[in-house]
Amino acid sequence: MPTIQVEGRGTFQVEEGRKLVLTLEDHGVDILHRCGGNARCTTCRVDILEGDAGPIGEAEAAILNAKGITEPNIRLSCQVRVHADLTVKPVMTASESGLEPGTRPQD
Repeated sequence: MPTIQVEGRGTFQVEEGRKLVLTLEDHGVDILHRCGGNARCTTCRVDILEGDAGPIGEAEAAILNAKGITEPNIRLSCQVRVHADLTVKPVMTASESGLEPGTRPQD
């Protein structure tokens, strides 16, 4: 099982193939995902500090480009399927932004 370390929030093991956004929520990280995991809003961004988050798909690349997000380690957690150990830092959480967490995307 891959291990996810969330900077400042702890470490946990997750089922391989699960969406990163869901694993974060399942372990108490109040990650935003306003579009429901459809790669449209970019509120679920994470900074990949260590590890391989896998390739960036077309939908994720398109929205990151459209929003001017060019940092190579910034990924949409709704588009990352966990397959290896990762160390991540959420770019924004609900508690930090004052917003409510988004609806839960489908697995």
